[in-house]
Formats: sequence, C-alpha cells, structure tokens
Amino acid sequence: MTIQHTLASILLAGAVLAACSPDGDKRASRTPPAAPASAQKPAPDYAALAQAAVADPARPEKDRADDAARKPAAVLAFAGIAPGMTVLEMEAGSGYYTELLSRMVGPKGQVIMQNPAAFDKFLGERVAARLANGRLGNVRLSRSPFDHLDAPDASVDVVTWFLGPHELFYVPRDSGPLGDPKASFADIFRVLKPGGTLVVLDHAAAAGAPSSTGGKTHRIDPAIVKQLAQEAGFVLAAQSDVLANPEDDHSLMVFDPKVRRKTDRFLLKFVKPIPA
Repeated sequence: MTIQHTLASILLAGAVLAACSPDGDKRASRTPPAAPASAQKPAPDYAALAQAAVADPARPEKDRADDAARKPAAVLAFAGIAPGMTVLEMEAGSGYYTELLSRMVGPKGQVIMQNPAAFDKFLGERVAARLANGRLGNVRLSRSPFDHLDAPDASVDVVTWFLGPHELFYVPRDSGPLGDPKASFADIFRVLKPGGTLVVLDHAAAAGAPSSTGGKTHRIDPAIVKQLAQEAGFVLAAQSDVLANPEDDHSLMVFDPKVRRKTDRFLLKFVKPIPA
C-alpha cells in the first residue's frame, strides 16, 4: 500500500468515527459564536438626532431666533447625545439647550437642569415657564452649586457646560463663589460613568489670560479649562471650531454689542477613562 493510500484510509476512518459519534454532526457543523449584540449595534447618528431636535416645530419661537448664532445642531452632534442617556446640563440658564436635550434623550432618558441657587434672581420666572405643566417631563431641576452636583456617583452619561466655566471665577456680590474650580471639575468626574463625556463650550479669552478674566469679561482661556479637566482625571478627546470667530480679538466683554452672540467660542470634549 502506498503512503497516499494509507493517508486516505486514515482520513476516511476519522470521518466515519465522527459521523458515528453522538455529537459528531454538531462538531462538523459548528460555527464560531456570533458577536455580542452590543458589538454589532451601530453608533447612533448623532447629527441626525440633533437636527431632528432643532427642527421640531414644537420648539418655542424665541429659541429658534437664537439658532443662527448658537448653531445647536452642530454643537449637539459634537456632544454625542442619544436616546436613553442621562445628561447633566450644568448652568442651563433659562433652558435653551434643555429644550433640545429633552427631545434628544427621549422618554427613557433624563436631563438634570442645573443652575446655582444664586442664579434665581437673574433668571426670574423663565425656568418655571420653561418647565410649566410638565411640558418637559424628562427634565429634573437642580439648584446645586457647581462643586456639589445633585447626582449619584457614576450615574451620568454626558455632562454639558455651555457658556459657563468662566463663572467659576466670577463672584456675585450677594452670594459668594459659585463653586471652587478644582472641586467643581472633580465633582463632574465623580458623577460621570466611566467612558462618559464632559462637553465644554465657552467664550475664549486671549491665550495666557489669567483666570480672573472670567469675572471681568466673562471669558476664559481654553488652556485653563483643559488644565482643570486633566487635573481631575479627564482625557481630552476632541475639539471643534464650529463657533470660532477669528475676528474677535478677545478684549471686549461678551455682552458688548460689538461682539454679543459673535464671540470666539471654543468647544471641547473630555472623556472619563474606563479603568483597566
């Protein structure tokens, strides 16, 4: 018998034994296990979700008037908001973005609309009007300071802080500081889930400008925000110039008619690392 015949006989015997085995047919037809459903799930179309929220005809007309200057569809697409998320909206003001975030997270999500209690006098009845009659049913109002946020540890998917971090260096006459800068970023880190994101938007000050600029012109050097975030444990993930304005020389107060709603604004995204 040749070597070729011997090998053929061995292979044939193996096939017969496999066929006779109680689970031989199972082994023969076995395929690699399917990937987990989570691995197969495509990423949300953040841009489409943001555009749909902005285009919703039920939005207040007064909000729509600000869209051209604020570019909310681009900002929210960058932020990466999706249905079912819990979003902590720091310094929500009267709720321009609250309205949009509420639509984007949907009925299974939640928005925590945060303003320090010291803002009550400035905001008047605008927040109450925004939330009247439960019209934004997935929104919860919080009046916490920036460094003691009203959320459990690792409970939030995204923290947004739009046009706000400079306020850490502004001290209202009748209330005192709104939050310690380092403690505020540490508390944001605390409430975010591992892998969660912090999205910051603010009026840019000149490079190298001191933090005290925040209390004078309501601007802040982006480098200060980056440093505070990184010291708290965050990693810078992305930057956007969608609201940049190179014609702004960073010298004027943001409420000056020459630059109001036309300031040079920076947009940053930080990630809370997932432990190894």
